[in-house]
Amino acid sequence: MNRTSLSADFLLLLTAALWGFGFVAQRLGMDHVGPFTYNGFRFGLGTLTLLPLLLRARGKVPPPALRLAPGRRLCGVLALGAVLFGAASLQQVALLSTTAGKAGFITGLYVVIVPWLGLLWRQPLLPATALGALLAAAGLYLLSVTASFSLEPGDGLLLLSAFFWSAQVLLVAWLAPRSRPVELAGAQFSICAILSLAVAAACETVTPAALLAAAGPILYGGIFSVGVAFTLQVVAQQRAHPAHASILMSLEALFAALGGYLLLEERLTPRALVGCGLMLAGMILSQRGGRRERP
Repeated sequence: MNRTSLSADFLLLLTAALWGFGFVAQRLGMDHVGPFTYNGFRFGLGTLTLLPLLLRARGKVPPPALRLAPGRRLCGVLALGAVLFGAASLQQVALLSTTAGKAGFITGLYVVIVPWLGLLWRQPLLPATALGALLAAAGLYLLSVTASFSLEPGDGLLLLSAFFWSAQVLLVAWLAPRSRPVELAGAQFSICAILSLAVAAACETVTPAALLAAAGPILYGGIFSVGVAFTLQVVAQQRAHPAHASILMSLEALFAALGGYLLLEERLTPRALVGCGLMLAGMILSQRGGRRERP
């Protein structure tokens, strides 16, 4: 493995850690503000943290062969921002009724979904990917489905959000080599922030006291989970296949469970732990097959 690949892998691992512990901040923040208010302020803050990098990136353009027409770029960025809003909103609302650890594992199913969506672009689906999906589905059943054969509250929303995160990964993989990475990150954050704050203004009550009480989780979510982590994702995915990138980002689930255990005193039952193990095995197996796919 060359130095460039090692650098990209390290950035993706750091991204997974920041996102994983971000689930803890997301739960703590909603002790004081609503889900859309939290997302609006954290993605708005994430946009602001990129301003110094945006100034440094001026003048840096992608290779001529990869440049997009302005209309196609605008459509792509708008779609990316809308997909990020859908993914973040579903996840944040779900966290009102589930644990940070469980949210990390169910959200992490996007690493299994990405190769399957690749079929739409005629990318081959290897047997390891199919087997990984089966293991992940079995793990999801043990983790989330009750004896009455129904999903736990919030888990259905998390599963739906995993499909949105999958679309976000694929859109970033297409747009990142054709854009200034920092500008792409800032654009999707700002679109998500605007949409979130618009919904919050219509549906939630926000007070200065509540925002002050939620300042710590918002700061972590905005600066580290959004501003730093999503930017690292964009930068790293310039040099990584989406399926390869997602195997490292799947470790987000482990960091989420660790954060929930250490900071929120969350516990998983033996059945849920077996489910987490199957899901993680499925994620890794799926991506081992995905590494051999042709970009």
